[in-house]
Amino acid sequence: MRIERIELIHIRMPLVGAFRTSFGIDLVRDTFLLRVLTSDGGQGWGEYGGDPDPAYSSEFSAGTEIVLAEHLIPRLDREVTAARVGPAVRGVKGHRMAKAVLETAILDAELRSYGMPLRTYLGSVVDRVPAGVSVGIMDTIPQLLEQVGAYLEAGYVRIKLKIEPGWDVLPVRAVREAFGDDVPLQVDANTAYSLTDARHLRRLDEFGLLLIEQPLDTDDLSGHARLAGLIDTPVCLDESIGSARDAAAAIAMGACSIINIKPSRVGGYLEARRIHDVAAAAGVPVWCGGMLETGVGRAANLALAALPGFVLPGDTSASNRYYAEDLTEPFVLDADGCVAVPTGTGIGVTPDPQVLERYTVARRRLL
Repeated sequence: MRIERIELIHIRMPLVGAFRTSFGIDLVRDTFLLRVLTSDGGQGWGEYGGDPDPAYSSEFSAGTEIVLAEHLIPRLDREVTAARVGPAVRGVKGHRMAKAVLETAILDAELRSYGMPLRTYLGSVVDRVPAGVSVGIMDTIPQLLEQVGAYLEAGYVRIKLKIEPGWDVLPVRAVREAFGDDVPLQVDANTAYSLTDARHLRRLDEFGLLLIEQPLDTDDLSGHARLAGLIDTPVCLDESIGSARDAAAAIAMGACSIINIKPSRVGGYLEARRIHDVAAAAGVPVWCGGMLETGVGRAANLALAALPGFVLPGDTSASNRYYAEDLTEPFVLDADGCVAVPTGTGIGVTPDPQVLERYTVARRRLL
């Protein structure tokens, strides 16, 4: 496969409602798509998982654009496959989100040229995946209960509550009291706590949570291992897991018993599959997290979430969880609380040109 052109498409899409976490509030999805054009007339798409600001991650959109244009793309041969992207850009330290969007766009183009769906390439084993939903931090408990109730009524099979100091035990208790112990419930701290909060976090044990996600700093594996021994709620790592090597180390240290795999955060779907394999070999369940993706990123995540080790519902919500209008055909929640895995070649979807144009704020040719 020969690459003829790589284009960056900056998009800005309004969310259906504010999404607040411990590190900020999102009102719009401000990101970019990468489009790869090949010499045979084919194309491939990837969606950048980061944000304009380095809040969730040290990476951010403007910096990633520079890294792609000046450091990653120049290292590629025009004749390239997705499997050769990683070795080609290994000399650039870090920047996993930048590497992920580049590898994904090339992988999509490559698989389309073969007529192969991403789900087949990755080794997916199911046609539909159970969908959970992530609920942001609210101003009041009544607002939270109204939102959770609406998601349960819509059919979501698992609720994840974002938490932070001052918004943790009380909202979790309120949700349990309102909706019962049978609702699969988990919490996500996004690194908002320290080990000195262990006694406080132990108060969450009474609620029978599936897990507490990333309570401590990204680089604090030893702290997570100690916390896991102090609380009964299973500890899940998210931001701490950037590679299969990280996953193996965290599992060996006892720093987690569950892993959230976000392809954009770990360098792409090839590394995401390796993390899945490491976890499966150790008997550690995994699930697929989300980054407010449009249909472009969501389609690829669904293919990953259909692998056998993904035994917990992920943040693979329907399109209308975040967007009134998606860039692709909308993903919908079926009666059983599942979302269908795309069956088309590559990632299985292509942005609607007219919709994409409505939300495009800039274009730049990188190659």
